[in-house]
Amino acid sequence: MSGQYWFPNMPVAEIMTALSEWGLSVSNEQLLRPSSDFVLSVYSACLEQVTSISPNALHEPVQNALASLEDSNPDLYAASIAHNFILYHLTRFANAARIMDFSAKDVYLPDPERTRFILSAFINFVKFAEQCTPFVSGLRDKSATLIEEREQVAQELSAVQHKLNVLKAQRAKDEPKCEELRSENAAITTHLMVTKETTQGVVKEIEALKVEKASVLAKKENVNADTALLLDTMSRTRSRIVQSPERIKRNITTMGAAAIEDKKTIAQQEAKARDLQAKISALSNIEKDLRACVEQLQTTEKEVQLLEIAQKELADVKDSLDYKKIERSELQMRKERVYRQLANAQDKLERAQRHAEEKRHASQQTIERLQREYERMDIERRENDKQVEELRKEADEIEAKASFFDTYLWTNHGLIPRTLPDGGTLEKE
Repeated sequence: MSGQYWFPNMPVAEIMTALSEWGLSVSNEQLLRPSSDFVLSVYSACLEQVTSISPNALHEPVQNALASLEDSNPDLYAASIAHNFILYHLTRFANAARIMDFSAKDVYLPDPERTRFILSAFINFVKFAEQCTPFVSGLRDKSATLIEEREQVAQELSAVQHKLNVLKAQRAKDEPKCEELRSENAAITTHLMVTKETTQGVVKEIEALKVEKASVLAKKENVNADTALLLDTMSRTRSRIVQSPERIKRNITTMGAAAIEDKKTIAQQEAKARDLQAKISALSNIEKDLRACVEQLQTTEKEVQLLEIAQKELADVKDSLDYKKIERSELQMRKERVYRQLANAQDKLERAQRHAEEKRHASQQTIERLQREYERMDIERRENDKQVEELRKEADEIEAKASFFDTYLWTNHGLIPRTLPDGGTLEKE
């Protein structure tokens, strides 16, 4: 708030009375010649009346500050830190009381006039705070609630930060394994592609061998059929002709050579069948290897999915952390806004008090003016009452004379006076 604030400079007697109400025994000599200890004790008492902050209450923060010092003899700084703490709170209290130039000189080198001026401001502010106790209590409750919410948010923030650090550590720990799995996945993929091409070639060769085997089997059946047919023909021919030994020998030699050729052909076909069987076994092993590779790929995909889920959770935690930061900034802004509202409320209260004082003064003047007018009207009313009473008496006298005149007319002349609208009378014989 800007602007110049004024408060009455209280005399010594009023200062002593106000301080005695708070249980402080102060003498006139102490106010005329203030010492540093006396000023510090009185200022601390005023501070305690409003903020409940006393040197005893600051003992624990002083000890915490001493504990944070990296010094072998922290007790050397105890008195100075305690004085700095109380001076800091006194300066804030003085600023609230609209003494903007309050300094350590006012405490350790007090001036009598300056001390009375500061005490006047402090007492005025304390009395003002006592008048605004319900409003200030409400603000303190709200401030305590905001502080609790801020501590809760800070705890949640620390928990989230801890979870984030754990996730980051776990991610950093799993990163080499993930890199190894990626490399292995790439090698397995390359091997699978090569194996797929080899498998396709082997499958094509197997299909060709199957076709060749079918053709060889067909030829074998044809040869067997031809052999059976020849044997049948030979048996029929033998039954018709006389057997010649030489011819029989030649036929036997020819048939033996044909049989040898057929055995060679059969051996070759069996060798091809064994080769095909070996290739089929190799293909079965390749199929097993492919299934194992597919299972490893599925396991890798599951681990990749888990990694993606962990990354998504990490992103959610980051978003939650950002949201908590935003909430914290909003709470800070709300706190500042409450402080501004408190200052504005104090300003409004002061303006309202001044306005009420002016209004009361104006009302008092209006009441006094109305009182004077009422007294004047009362005097005029009394005078009017006197005039009305005189007029009534005159009217009664005139009425009595008129009645007497009527009686006279009736008695002496036999006339009955009747009043006409124009003021005349009627006569009756």
